Amino acid sequence: MSESYWWMHNNLQNRFGEGTTEYQGAKLVLLGAPLDDTAVFRPGARFGPQGVRQVADGLEEYSFYQDRELSQTPFFDAGDLCLPCGNVYKSLEIIKQAVLKIDLYSQIPFLLGGEHLISWAALHFMISKYSDLRIVHLGAHAALKEEYRGEKYSSTSVMRLAAQSLGPGRIYQFGIRSGERREFEYAREFTRLFPEEVLLPFRNCLAELQPYPIYITIDIAVLDPAFAPGTGRPEAGGIRPRELFQFIRELAPLKVVGADLVEIAPNYDATGATQLLGIKIVREMLLSLAN
Repeated sequence: MSESYWWMHNNLQNRFGEGTTEYQGAKLVLLGAPLDDTAVFRPGARFGPQGVRQVADGLEEYSFYQDRELSQTPFFDAGDLCLPCGNVYKSLEIIKQAVLKIDLYSQIPFLLGGEHLISWAALHFMISKYSDLRIVHLGAHAALKEEYRGEKYSSTSVMRLAAQSLGPGRIYQFGIRSGERREFEYAREFTRLFPEEVLLPFRNCLAELQPYPIYITIDIAVLDPAFAPGTGRPEAGGIRPRELFQFIRELAPLKVVGADLVEIAPNYDATGATQLLGIKIVREMLLSLAN
């Protein structure tokens, strides 16, 4: 892969090197996308990928949830993309091209953000490839704004952009508990919205999702800030980590073609708890998607 797109940076190969594979032999590719240009409250998500990797030494490679070890999983950590700070459109294009290159080897991209707008770069490509794509969105905020302060492309509009491209009923939103009235009105018409809860409504949707290619996007703010305060837009009333880990295990029957974990901002959590939770989510997602 060209160094013009990414560089190796505190990657998990250094932590679990014996069991991981070379790039072309990987089933999944973990890729940091440190975009942080459209934050509407607290900036800092650009430090998420590095912050999550830096606490990998505190992670056991064995998951008792799934009875599997990360070192036996065919994934490759490609490090972080080098994005031009302040140039949103070029950054989105770089992310999109990186996802395209990963897809050329029939691998599953797993993006580590960065703000939620990185999802649109991946989704833009995925929607063009899979005409029947479905999106599973876990978050606190609806992200369905038509624009924010005159700007169409922002973390507050990422699901609106996807809905406009996909058409009604193809985005499944779980855990949502914040947004403007107009966003919830839009959701009732164009998305499948399940406020506050994740696991039970997702289980009820599992059978209808199984025939389709799925993109999973997880905003760390789906969790209550008591468990994950290190994010730019914390929102009270979220789920517990246990429910999120149960959700991840339920992904096994689905045809997941891409995923991301976004909005971790380490500077707002001096304890490091959010980063530690983030690296555990990464482990569980890698194990589940590779299964």
